[in-house]
Amino acid sequence: MTADTTPPDVLMESQLDLPRRQGKVREIYEVDDERLLIVATDRVSAFDVVLPTGIPDKGRVLTQMSAFWFERTQDIVPNHMIRVISSTENPDLPVALGPEYIGRSMLVRRAEPVAVESIVRGYLAGSGWKSYQESGQVCGIPLPPGMTESEPFPQPLFTPSTKAPIGEHDENISYAQAVEIAGEEVANAMKVRSIALYVYGLERARMRGFLIADTKFEFGIAANEQGEAETILIDEVLTPDSSRFWSVEGYQSGTHQEAFDKQTLRDWLESTGWDKEPPGPAIPPEVVEDLRRRYLEAFERLTGRELTRP
Repeated sequence: MTADTTPPDVLMESQLDLPRRQGKVREIYEVDDERLLIVATDRVSAFDVVLPTGIPDKGRVLTQMSAFWFERTQDIVPNHMIRVISSTENPDLPVALGPEYIGRSMLVRRAEPVAVESIVRGYLAGSGWKSYQESGQVCGIPLPPGMTESEPFPQPLFTPSTKAPIGEHDENISYAQAVEIAGEEVANAMKVRSIALYVYGLERARMRGFLIADTKFEFGIAANEQGEAETILIDEVLTPDSSRFWSVEGYQSGTHQEAFDKQTLRDWLESTGWDKEPPGPAIPPEVVEDLRRRYLEAFERLTGRELTRP
């Protein structure tokens, strides 16, 4: 990662003396047999490539927005969150956490990730719109003729995908394929719970002036209080990284919508002529600041909170 392209007030990589797995944005540390520590960095990815420039406040937005939704949906779907790190005083952890970890780190209970990503689409947008134009279908699901870009579906669509390693592309799969990978009971739980989460999130977002066009959820298997295996929500939930947020004001079916997520970054990258292969281009300061502003606005309007910083 090229530090000279990154503003000084971002965290591109965390360093803790614990076993670690690294994702595109998050770093997952093994605390003990029952807990993990997830640190959301300020890295940003697009088209499955991690870019060399970080976005200030991004990791804190992702962690604190996920915490907001985890808190409000725990009665709908159980999740893995224990608490967000809000202080440098953490006597229950085996390592010291400096101020840079405050607000961007979450202590969670361990779960075995399911190798399927749960995608719910409420509006015809992005890759779904491209697929519909070509075939009249989205992820193999036939749709009525004559639909326009950004038009809402009659009912939310559950369109699972594979969970590819870093640098590789996820692939859309059918529900039957999801059953083959995860098993019928887990796949059904993921579908039912994903749609319930999306419907709840969309209703809340509308009250705050946003539409959620589509979103991605991840699930894992963990033991409940009775010791039984249960499908629970993990990773992040309804954030600008995992969701497509549009402003209710100015929304109009048939056009490209104003986005409060990574779409502005994708649009800029498309304009550069980049071939979408590593390494990605450095992001100019004005694009960095625009993306930061959109993430912060989405967080503050949706949660009604101010971002917690050290």
